[in-house]
Amino acid sequence: MKILPLLVALALMLLGLVGAIIPAMPGVPLIYAGYLLYGVLSGWQSYGLGTMVFWAAVTILSLVLDYLAGIAGTKKYGASIFGIWGSVVGAVAGVLLANLPGLVIGTFVGAFAGELWAGKSSKEALRAGKGALIGWLGGTIAKVVIGVVMVGAFLWQVLR
Repeated sequence: MKILPLLVALALMLLGLVGAIIPAMPGVPLIYAGYLLYGVLSGWQSYGLGTMVFWAAVTILSLVLDYLAGIAGTKKYGASIFGIWGSVVGAVAGVLLANLPGLVIGTFVGAFAGELWAGKSSKEALRAGKGALIGWLGGTIAKVVIGVVMVGAFLWQVLR
């Protein structure tokens, strides 16, 4: 085990865990990059191609699940494309303005405003905002769980 590559990979992976919560940050892909970086810097002593292919597939799956969870939650609660895009814009603006609380509020407000702009009633817009929050939360939980499992597996492979 090489200490400097391990510390650099873990720093990248911890940044990835933060990115699993914050939109526009590639959470799970950063964790995968930590795997890749450690493998390259350590000469692939702790794991090899099979591990990298497996975690690449998991990383791609996490991206698909995150995308589908947001859309499914928003759509299930009756949102149109305006609500979906509103939630995305609101989430990004919210996180830039007020970090995690802004993210939550921005996701809801963006979907709500998008639906109002589309001509829906305030009751329908509130329902879409709720769906956007539920979808975001489901996707976020999935990414965090996948990220924690990836980091745990990395530590197990490297420290044993």
